[in-house]
Amino acid sequence: MQRLYRKRIVLGVGGGIAAYKSAELVRRLRDQGAEVRVVMTQGGREFITPLTLQALSGHPVHMDLLDPAAEAAMGHIELAKWADLILIAPATADLMARLAQGIANDLLTTLVLATDATVALAPAMNQAMWRDAATQANAQLLEQRGLRLFGPATGSQACGDVGPGRMLEADDLAQRAADCFQRQSLTGKHVLITAGPTQENIDPVRYITNHSSGKMGFALAEAAVEAGAKVTLITGPVHLPTPDRVNRIDVVSARDMLAACEAAMPCDLLIASAAVADYRPEVIAAHKLKKDPSTGDGLLLQLVRNPDILATLAAREDRPFSVGFAAETENLLGYAARKLKDKNLDLIVANDVANPTIGFNSEENAITIIDRDLQASSFAQTSKGKIARQLVAFIAERLTRA
Repeated sequence: MQRLYRKRIVLGVGGGIAAYKSAELVRRLRDQGAEVRVVMTQGGREFITPLTLQALSGHPVHMDLLDPAAEAAMGHIELAKWADLILIAPATADLMARLAQGIANDLLTTLVLATDATVALAPAMNQAMWRDAATQANAQLLEQRGLRLFGPATGSQACGDVGPGRMLEADDLAQRAADCFQRQSLTGKHVLITAGPTQENIDPVRYITNHSSGKMGFALAEAAVEAGAKVTLITGPVHLPTPDRVNRIDVVSARDMLAACEAAMPCDLLIASAAVADYRPEVIAAHKLKKDPSTGDGLLLQLVRNPDILATLAAREDRPFSVGFAAETENLLGYAARKLKDKNLDLIVANDVANPTIGFNSEENAITIIDRDLQASSFAQTSKGKIARQLVAFIAERLTRA
């Protein structure tokens, strides 16, 4: 059920005795990596306490439509937008009837009307209530509108009856929740992405850096999440918002970035798009360097080589599928091919940063990907977001062959 990893699920708990199973369902969903927020009806609170579900989900339980404190944090519209799936378990006959009529008189029914996410119901009620013509008509209407019904199962019920109407067990519901999501090209994969420049201090005021904006790396992180991956983004100093559902780690120097990458290992896929400084000052001055009249107009800095992050990670015993970037101003494909070989990479992405329309700080890019057989695949100039999706799809296809 890796398809549930980092999926956002709103679990609605209706007022039925089967609400006791909701606690186990929260555990099962979280075991598979889902983020769970619980919304309870007034009736649901009569069967299981909000404190129980808060402890299991790790988040406060949402209960009231017009709760000022809730609206100040994650309001009902934001919660509706947040969800990838709204799963109501148990879904009572009353809840189903209100949803069928489009009634929004509490938080849960309002969320269903306000969301664009998939909505699924796990019916739970007495067997006679389930067979009643009104309930059957409501169930059929809800399915026609695109809501999914998980169950009910047939079996013994709390009232002593035997028949259809029993809520499915937590494991079955978690599996059906996973089935709502397609398996994507990077589902279940841990992807480590480096982005942006590094800064190498000269003194407390000055540093050596480059023009990398980090835009390509951040676009790749977003595309990898869309492809189902768990994404760790290690970035140098940039002014970009963190993509949704990405674990961002900020660093400054090349050595910082290497340490952060090693701490984030193992991973299945490494995409090293950062523009890492090859050199750093041998000595960092403790105080701001002052102009020295005796030295004339010049300042001599002794530089030393930084560690090669990409080569280091590609040489590990638990080596990930490794993709590098070659940002060049001349002999683009020749330099990229040499870098591919020297660093023991699976793929290298070459881009011409001398072209101002696709270079550092631009909104667009055009790339050529070179593989181990020195076969080249080119992607025409377009937005970095589109290039990132094309590149992630290409890498994912090659990763499946590896």
